[in-house]
Amino acid sequence: MPLSFLTADRAYEQAADDLPLPYDDRDRWRRPYRPGPVRVGTAALLLLLASYVLFAAVVIALTGTLTGSATVLAIALAVVAGALRLLRMGVWVSARGLRRVAFFGTRTTPWERVVSVRTVQQPVRWLGLPRTVQGQALVLVRKGRPAEDLPPLLTTHGADFLARPEAFDRAADTVEAWAAEYGRA
Repeated sequence: MPLSFLTADRAYEQAADDLPLPYDDRDRWRRPYRPGPVRVGTAALLLLLASYVLFAAVVIALTGTLTGSATVLAIALAVVAGALRLLRMGVWVSARGLRRVAFFGTRTTPWERVVSVRTVQQPVRWLGLPRTVQGQALVLVRKGRPAEDLPPLLTTHGADFLARPEAFDRAADTVEAWAAEYGRA
């Protein structure tokens, strides 16, 4: 009897990981893709930094003043909150609409206001920095608003899809399928 969870060949299992389970609740918010290695690595480094700052808070509490320790503890908690928010960023979908989670804000668009979600070839920001490169972007067109007013939902050069064009294609197709399914209701 083969133990499939111990084998190195997981091509069959990886394909099944991206499919929704039959009992999944369509009303729950879900990200239709996995966070990319750039996003996860940055969050891991921030959490590592937070652990050092928390250790410094303990040392300051044992040797110094409590106000200094409380200040350093607040800084560490802010770094942890920033790392968690960084991991939460992205596009989320549910039967209620499409949600774009940014670092400082969240914007939800009900499916009734969505005209289309499409992939376009355009200059995109590299990792969110001011430098632009040619790439693909998934853009949202809403009722009463031109597509140029909104930032793209996903890009091929963002933190989730840098050097992973297949993952971008799968995520864009999934979001477009959600829009096609719920946008007509």
